[in-house]
Amino acid sequence: MKHEIGQQPAIFADLLAAQEQFAEVAAVIAERRPRFALLAARGSSDHAALYAKYLIEVLLQLPVGLTSPSTTTLYGARPDLTDVLLLTVSQSGGSPDLVAVTESGRASGALTVAVTNTTDSPLASAAELSLNIRAGAEQAVAATKTYSATLLALYLLIDAIRGGRAALARTLPDLAATTLADPADPVEEAVQRYRFAGRMVTTGRGYSLATAHETALKLAETSYLSARSYSGADLLHGPVAAIDAETAVLALCSAGLGGESTREVVEAVHQRGADICAIGSAASKTPAAHRIPVPESAEEIAPILEILPAQQLALGLALARGIDPDNPRGLQKVTKTT
Repeated sequence: MKHEIGQQPAIFADLLAAQEQFAEVAAVIAERRPRFALLAARGSSDHAALYAKYLIEVLLQLPVGLTSPSTTTLYGARPDLTDVLLLTVSQSGGSPDLVAVTESGRASGALTVAVTNTTDSPLASAAELSLNIRAGAEQAVAATKTYSATLLALYLLIDAIRGGRAALARTLPDLAATTLADPADPVEEAVQRYRFAGRMVTTGRGYSLATAHETALKLAETSYLSARSYSGADLLHGPVAAIDAETAVLALCSAGLGGESTREVVEAVHQRGADICAIGSAASKTPAAHRIPVPESAEEIAPILEILPAQQLALGLALARGIDPDNPRGLQKVTKTT
């Protein structure tokens, strides 16, 4: 896990160098002019799909929905998907339910695009078009580099659909290298601060919500923490009642509209006595007991940077708690659901 976390700056550089594959797929999508988009995914890829949902709605101004694969696999639903873009996101490309959704969607008129790290997978074969996230073989059970590579691949695709050339992401490899190097002390301090924590809440808004969800998953699967994630808005609608001085809250706070809105939520949670750790480029402006800074970037690519110290934190907490993060109990690299 530690090795694969460290590979991410180079993977980002490789993805940016392979921009033409995204431009080619984007050109087909733009020519088809989809009336809305559907996203299908599971696990970490589902969080990446949520990130894509924000990108498509904000940057392309298209309505987006997240599919429920069981409506296809269990209930046999076959909605008319004429003029719909169906993006299926899967690191392994081997989940039977996602393959089934893609096959059904294609038969029902959708333009199907697979976003995967396995180019010869059943999913890539089922879709009309496919994109390789180019992360290389991932040995650790907990996804790290494949998650961030999927985020960047989705950004490159969606930016290309609107005619962009990834200008905002050009410095991402350098920013990622800085992020992984600079927060070593703040991350280690956070490890010592939370190594005995019993429960954590992660929160964020906008683009960063996806990485808040992914952070909770990393903490749960590597450190066996009871970790829950909420949109900042949803957190105040009820779950805040369960937050007190015994609760650790990890808040994703980037510079931009989502981070500004999250800061307001954090202020409300802070008043309840929660121990808050702010992660992101706006961490210094957030009321928190501990902060892990991240270099500032365009808001739409900030989640790609924010997940890096979160992964380091999950790794550090697992080791501090005497857990092998590469062999989490009850988990396998590929989860096959039907």
